[in-house]
Amino acid sequence: MKYLKYLLWTLLASVLILQGYFFLQILAWRWINPDNTAFQRAELQRLCTTSKVCKLKKEWVPLKQISPTLRRAVMISEDSDFYRHHGFELKAMKEAWQRNQQKGKHLRGGSTITQQLAKNLFLSGEKNYIRKGQEFIITGMLELLLSKDRIFEIYLNHVEWGEGIFGIGAASQYYYAVKPNQLGVQESAALAAALPAPKCFDQQRYCAKARINFPNRIEFILEWLARQNQKNSAPVELDERILIEEESEN
Repeated sequence: MKYLKYLLWTLLASVLILQGYFFLQILAWRWINPDNTAFQRAELQRLCTTSKVCKLKKEWVPLKQISPTLRRAVMISEDSDFYRHHGFELKAMKEAWQRNQQKGKHLRGGSTITQQLAKNLFLSGEKNYIRKGQEFIITGMLELLLSKDRIFEIYLNHVEWGEGIFGIGAASQYYYAVKPNQLGVQESAALAAALPAPKCFDQQRYCAKARINFPNRIEFILEWLARQNQKNSAPVELDERILIEEESEN
């Protein structure tokens, strides 16, 4: 019993130390831009073992230098209520859980932009309840310690946009040879539509597990961008979202 108690206290201390590490890292990001993420490190390792190019394309761009149209398009595609929730959308999570139960496997997580960032920053690609619980804790820390604009800025600079392509700075140059503040409506809609399956958007060979109709997604985003512009660019609450029934690569 004595050794069991010692083991439990050691485990608890390790968990608390890990949470403290995450907390201090996120706090520092108020002033310091994160250099890389756990997902990027895993992708770099994969590229170095499977590809001739052992390098990631990325370039940090301040939020104010990113096209407002691109920002709105990304929210329409990924998280239309981003500036109105506190990191979680319980309704979307419940619907995702019900769909996954019906299909008998994990298909869609109902994750917000903050949850996606939490996962990419620190966590592995494994899908289990322990990792999901840690994702919830990190999401809460991000929402507590950082402003919404800062969370969105970090997300746009670290989200995957193709094989080895991370962040809007690299993506806008790679796909359209322009800077992020020069992206037009069509380009913004296309890049936003790519986010659920960026490797598939980049290269056809990655589309086996991500059968997404990108033209339909682009059309949907363009429609809602037009509605927002009619309302003087005020945020518009979407009546529905594009649901991906096939398992994506993310």
